[in-house]
Amino acid sequence: MMYLTDPMSELEPLLDRWTTFYVIMSGAAAALIGLLFVVVTFAAERRLKEAGRIRIYLTPTVIYFSSVLCLATLLTFPNHTRLTATVCICLLGGFGLFYSGALFARRDIRKSYQDLHDLMAYVGLPFAAYGLVVWGGVLLLEDTQRGLTLVAAGMVSLLAIAIRNSWAITVDIVSTPGGQH
Repeated sequence: MMYLTDPMSELEPLLDRWTTFYVIMSGAAAALIGLLFVVVTFAAERRLKEAGRIRIYLTPTVIYFSSVLCLATLLTFPNHTRLTATVCICLLGGFGLFYSGALFARRDIRKSYQDLHDLMAYVGLPFAAYGLVVWGGVLLLEDTQRGLTLVAAGMVSLLAIAIRNSWAITVDIVSTPGGQH
């Protein structure tokens, strides 16, 4: 089990090769979180009758962007071992699996989504993306490069899903006349 405790394993050079990817992902996630706050401000100014729906749609999207930002940040910490990187990845991915599963399990939340397409975009696809993250974290212990690639695929998936959801929220807010919804 030398590979679990050796801080100078092949993980550090591999993580160094991924640094640009993590910087791009964290920058994109942070900027898009900021834009979501602008959307919320516009929605609040319009005084939508069903402002509670914003929380149902917006909170998961912010969580998905934040997950990408946190994961990218955690993986740029220096001196990770395979074990510490795996723990960081699996904890964050496990949180995402729990969060997505809890959204699906709550009947009141499930009923709030307008159709199956929304349920898939806000719950199902993120659950699968978090599954990729966890799978990549576990695989990191045996096959570092493939593990990091799966984590990256999960991160890109979460970012794409959150962008899609942000777009849907924005279009809904913009296309609804002020004071209605």
